[in-house]
Amino acid sequence: MLAVSLTVPLLGAMLLLDSPIDPQPLSFKEPPLLLGVLQPNTKLQQAERLFENQLNGPESIANIGDVMFTGTADGRIVKLENGEIETIAQFGSGPCKTRDDEPACGRPLGIRVGPNGTLFVADAYKGLFEVNPWKREVKLLISSETPIEGRKMSFVNDLTITQDGRKIYFTDSSSKWQRRDYLLLVMEGTDDGRLLEYDTETKEVKVLLDQLRFPNGVQLSPAEDFVLVAETTMARIRRFYLSGLMKGGADLFVENLPGFPDNIRPSSSGGYWVGMATIRSNPGFSMLDFLSERPYIKRMIFKLFSQETVMKFVPRYSLVLELSDSGAFRRSLHDPDGQVASYISEVHEHDGHLYLGSFRAPFLCRLSLQSVQQP
Repeated sequence: MLAVSLTVPLLGAMLLLDSPIDPQPLSFKEPPLLLGVLQPNTKLQQAERLFENQLNGPESIANIGDVMFTGTADGRIVKLENGEIETIAQFGSGPCKTRDDEPACGRPLGIRVGPNGTLFVADAYKGLFEVNPWKREVKLLISSETPIEGRKMSFVNDLTITQDGRKIYFTDSSSKWQRRDYLLLVMEGTDDGRLLEYDTETKEVKVLLDQLRFPNGVQLSPAEDFVLVAETTMARIRRFYLSGLMKGGADLFVENLPGFPDNIRPSSSGGYWVGMATIRSNPGFSMLDFLSERPYIKRMIFKLFSQETVMKFVPRYSLVLELSDSGAFRRSLHDPDGQVASYISEVHEHDGHLYLGSFRAPFLCRLSLQSVQQP
């Protein structure tokens, strides 16, 4: 309710404010009613926290066998095995204690396993890497400093890789804003994000989609005939066709989501898991929907408040959504107050469990799928 409480007393002064953002008006449909498949529940509260206060912001998760890997807010790639945490790589250096340290330290986000048992990692500040977790070898594939079609990559985010390891599809969320300023990117509604393709053999990079608003998670289809990309600030997922009659074209896979999507990962049912750190309440009040067509209020808020302060006003409502292979809502898992699972960034399914990554929480969560089976 931050926006509502600020609007009246400060409207008279808003034209005098100088702001770091230049908000663009967005247009949303009315959020879907939280009924039927979307009916609120407390299923996410059955999850257990792992490595609590030992991991900071384990954004994305990958498995090689039963050994798990994730990247943390202090710039490390860590191995999780038998209850132990071991650092296997770090792309930057420095104290790595605050958000302002991120450009020097690096911030690993999306992480995937390639066909040869190596890890492919998107670092928000450094670029794309390949990591041999057993030999502790790190190989830079493409640096964020390398301009792509004349524009720098300021916010490398997620990636997905073909089964043969030849192509990597990845997102650059913005050419203007870095990850440490992601709230400014959300509030400005900038449309300078891109979906890109990297060829591991030719080393060529192509722009597949441009003018995206906060492109985030990406996921190849099982047949690798299309790639999905979450457009976070638009509450939708786009589909780019890699083969077939629609090759090179794009459409909407699903729009008007009940929350703001982060990473997309495959589900064992043949569909997709989507993690969301906050929802668009209906019935109820959605601050981001309210602000979407009121850029002057956005500018006012960020003149007066820090990003950390604004975060305190964002409801900690965690939502996991399973989509069918055609984009239909299949089921939803909720933690309405973020009591157990908070700031969800990714849903990684492995061996009958969902592992919930977080861009901010100091732990991972694990949820037994059997315990939340639908009646």
